[in-house]
Parts: sequence; C-alpha cells; structure tokens
Amino acid sequence: QVQLVESGGGLVQAGGSLRLSCAASGRPFSMYVMGWFRQAPGKEREFIATIAWNGGSRDYADSVKGRFTISRDNAKNTVWLEMHSLKPEDTAVYYCAASPQLTITTPINQYAYWGQGTQVTVSS
Repeated sequence: QVQLVESGGGLVQAGGSLRLSCAASGRPFSMYVMGWFRQAPGKEREFIATIAWNGGSRDYADSVKGRFTISRDNAKNTVWLEMHSLKPEDTAVYYCAASPQLTITTPINQYAYWGQGTQVTVSS
C-alpha cells in the first residue's frame, strides 16, 4: 500500500502558474504508474496526466496539453504537476493517484491509491 499527500494548491490569477507536489510513502514508489486527476464542483473526477514508473512515458488530457507537465523523482518519492497559463476552468480539487499497472493508464478505476486532494482556484 502507498500513502499519498498532495500540496501546492492555492489561489492564482488567470494566466498564472502553480506547481503541485505529491509525496508518497509506503511501498516502493517506483512500482507505480502515477497520475493526476481533478474534480470541479458538480462534475465527475477527470483524468489530467499520467507518467510511467521511470518517467519514460507520459500522457495528458487534451484540455491541458501544452500547459501542464507531469514529472517524478523516484529517489524523492515525489510526483509533480507543473501548471502554466491557468484558466478559470482549471479550478478544481486536484488529486494524485498511484496505479499498479505496468504502463501509463488514464481510467480512474485503474488507480488504486489516492491522496486527499489540494484545491486550485483560478480567478478571472
């Protein structure tokens, strides 16, 4: 089992940037594909980004391609989400998650472990 704790959320103006962090503990971090998801009020949780165990493969939702970057450092047991050119529609609670799958994956049900989330609010 792995425990995940997100940080780095906050209030930012449209066009601004934030970097979210997710610290992992428990089973070896490098065993897991990691992902970021978000959930806006009244909406379902949606996939944002995923990264392979070694960082070799990544995938993004179309809505964030070119603006968000996922990265990881297995030695630090941490995964990050760099967010640039933020828009009001990016406002949501952002969650990191760990999947035991062997390759990057996007469906929510492929992720077994979840953090508690961190709020990102983008003002217009």
